[in-house]
Amino acid sequence: MKLQAGLWQQQTLKLTMTQELTQAIALLQYNAQELSEFLENKALENPLLQIESGNVQAMDPRFDRAKPTKKKVEKDKQNWIEQIGKIEPYLDEHIKSQLDFKLIHSIVNGEKVLDYLIHCIDENGYLHGEPSEVAARFQIPSEEVEKAIKQIQGAEPAGIGARNLQECILLQLQRLENRNNLAEEIIEKHFERFADKKWREISKDLGIKLPEIQEVFDLIQTLNPRPASSFQHERSAYIVPDVIIDWDGTSFSVSVFDEALPKISFNDDYFKKFSSHKDKQVKRFLQENQQDYYWIMKSIEQRKETLSKVALKIVEKQQEFFMKGPTYLKPMIMKEIADELDIHESTVSRAVREKYAQTPFGTFELRSFFSSTIKTTSEENTSSTQVKTLITKLIEGENKQKPLSDQDLVEMLKDQEGMVVSRRTIAKYRDQLGIPSSSKRKRYD
Repeated sequence: MKLQAGLWQQQTLKLTMTQELTQAIALLQYNAQELSEFLENKALENPLLQIESGNVQAMDPRFDRAKPTKKKVEKDKQNWIEQIGKIEPYLDEHIKSQLDFKLIHSIVNGEKVLDYLIHCIDENGYLHGEPSEVAARFQIPSEEVEKAIKQIQGAEPAGIGARNLQECILLQLQRLENRNNLAEEIIEKHFERFADKKWREISKDLGIKLPEIQEVFDLIQTLNPRPASSFQHERSAYIVPDVIIDWDGTSFSVSVFDEALPKISFNDDYFKKFSSHKDKQVKRFLQENQQDYYWIMKSIEQRKETLSKVALKIVEKQQEFFMKGPTYLKPMIMKEIADELDIHESTVSRAVREKYAQTPFGTFELRSFFSSTIKTTSEENTSSTQVKTLITKLIEGENKQKPLSDQDLVEMLKDQEGMVVSRRTIAKYRDQLGIPSSSKRKRYD
């Protein structure tokens, strides 16, 4: 092989991802909350980007400083009292308040051991950590640790401090006013077979009838597998829609909801103040930030335009959904929208990522309007979403003593709805819906 050095010219096509292009792509996939956070952070970095607070109202001293009347004072006082937050107890404090001090002192290093064990309880109320490890940590016998665990398990709510689900259910059964000996025996000695619904084996071993096991199952359904759930004080999450879709009976209106976004403007005073500065670094700083501001404004406008076009196409393709309801969702893939708008499929994917549309039938994730195609016996096709809806409806109306198998659902969808779906697909959709198999849905009343 002959190798030699030299210079050659070659033309190639190459896409260079500039910082501005990367930013435009990022802004397109941001939802309203993420975009708001981005703009707030940018305002801290770029002094030319100014966030306007439209909700702040100036105080008028003629009215706001006026002497309040007695009636107004009483009303304000009442409102203030009503607005006092409810004090929610913490789980560790709640458990500690129930402990018997005499029993605490009867345990070696009782206070330290109990405090450590309480902090080993997770948000569901389950205790993590082996007694032997705790015993080694505090250099005490394992029996002392077990005594401390029993103390915690004696507290309210029932089931707290359990090491697993089996122990959690058993602790709650033992606290019932009318104790059920059969239920306790099944959970204590046959828990795995009971959970797997191998009830015929249990009925044979215990010499009881299947309806008796069904009664135990119904009883356990009333218990709480997460005894500490009431101590979780997370605030409710609210969805801010990115698109508003309305139907007035004759026509559709589609708009991008950007009122939740902060209003941004160019800080002209700052620019004028420093633009006449002779320092080259200052001028370069102003120029870079000015360009950055215009790129952000252009990217936001492009994001709004793309999102609006995609939303309009979704409405055009899914008119029956927005007029009649979710059961009329048609099969649609992102490539269809991309081809008709002459954009890349990835652009559609970014445009609908974690964004929601407010519709006449509720708020839906934009991605949920895209579903795979299911063949039917007629010329028209249906969507996977419609199939899932029908599966749920059929199972809700089934005879619980003889629940529908996946093959039964296949045949019913074909005969009643003309939908051609395989048994494997039915099983996959059922798992996605969180519906157990027919053997685990069966009741023995």
